[in-house]
Amino acid sequence: MLGLHVSGVKEAGPAPQGEQAVQRDLVIDLVRFVCLALVVVGHCMMVSPVLQGDGTVTSKNTLGDQPWFEPVIWIFMVMPLFFVTGGTTGLQSWQRLRARGGTGVEFAQARLLRLVRPAAALLAVMFLGFWAALLLGVDAQVVQLMTTGAGMPLWFLAAYLAAQLNIPLLARFHERAPWLTVAVLAALVVAIDCFRGALPMLAYANLVFLWCAVQQLGFLVADGHLARLSRSGLVGLILAANLVLGLVTGLGLYSGNMLVNLNPPNLCLLLLGVSQAAALQLFRPGLGWVSGVRWIRGVVMVAGRRSMTVYLWHLPLLAAMSGLLLLTDFPKPAAGTAEWWWARPLVLLGVVALLVPVLAAFGHLEERPTASVHTRGRPAAAVVTAAVVVFIPVADAALNGLTLGLLGGGAACFVLAVLLLGRIPERVPGDVGAERVAHDGSQSDGPLPAGPSSANVEP
Repeated sequence: MLGLHVSGVKEAGPAPQGEQAVQRDLVIDLVRFVCLALVVVGHCMMVSPVLQGDGTVTSKNTLGDQPWFEPVIWIFMVMPLFFVTGGTTGLQSWQRLRARGGTGVEFAQARLLRLVRPAAALLAVMFLGFWAALLLGVDAQVVQLMTTGAGMPLWFLAAYLAAQLNIPLLARFHERAPWLTVAVLAALVVAIDCFRGALPMLAYANLVFLWCAVQQLGFLVADGHLARLSRSGLVGLILAANLVLGLVTGLGLYSGNMLVNLNPPNLCLLLLGVSQAAALQLFRPGLGWVSGVRWIRGVVMVAGRRSMTVYLWHLPLLAAMSGLLLLTDFPKPAAGTAEWWWARPLVLLGVVALLVPVLAAFGHLEERPTASVHTRGRPAAAVVTAAVVVFIPVADAALNGLTLGLLGGGAACFVLAVLLLGRIPERVPGDVGAERVAHDGSQSDGPLPAGPSSANVEP
């Protein structure tokens, strides 16, 4: 049975794939759900394709152009919080796997499968759909605009996957010197920022260093280091992080617009991550009460099982819907007008309506494919090759932009990676280090070590 613990209250339900008692941190699930909802709503308020008088098509970030938006995005830039929660659940999954005799290769295999399978389906469908649009006579510029916009979530996939694959290594450093590890990663982030003016391409190294540093904050949450701070200490940490953030942006060292600081990321995102990790710990009691409400828990659990599909597909669906509307006589109010703002709820409803059949068709790809107990694990070379095959097209898209041809090549690479990874064998019950493997990449046949954890299939 899958045990759900909230403030000492346990709820039981049927466990998938033989999974037994696992503690679930509903606060982490709730926070991730809220972050995902904010991302979807925010994108629906940002994307605004514009048909120019000469027939050319451009895109406009209407929300980002508002003068009041810059201070607001300091609060609603939740990408660091995604990595904090990913660090929390990722570390605990690795600790469970290692305690059962698992290896870093098995951890990497599970993480790759969890992210690459739904992404492979997305890239394949996007390539076929946009290619069909070209054959049907849709202007190539419109197709390219939709391709570029739809591919934006892929940078997150690459950064998140790079951070997650480093968890076994970073966990070793964390066990020996948790605060020093964060400090070293922060120093690397600052060093990259210092040289990015002279070497612009070097800035992309922070896609690894920055997000690994933020993920490391999740390690501090998972192991209770932040919980040892008093409430006043947590408040002080939040104020200090925002004070430094205000200082570096006020002096003009960094932009005050957090969207500008997002890709490639810089120190500002790490400071936001510190503030958000401390806030997560500070408000955990209240969040625990909210996550314990039955209907909220039900919504979060349903959405959590398909969170990666929602994240990957919502922007391509939004881009496709916006592009198709340009080809019709449907009223298209000018971006930023009152009519445009009033239309945003309709756009959001349209995206949600399109997500329903997508979730039904592709949501199951988030489930971890498990082979029989007699199947051997994949060799390390296959897992490493799969990781390289995945990162090649993603790196190309990040540096040179996503094109239709690269979209097709990326789809082929992702499918090849899935084939290389295969399925993860269940461990034979009763053997040493051979307990059953949970669907989130962890292993369990009994209660986890003390402290909250998440049995959610985390992206």
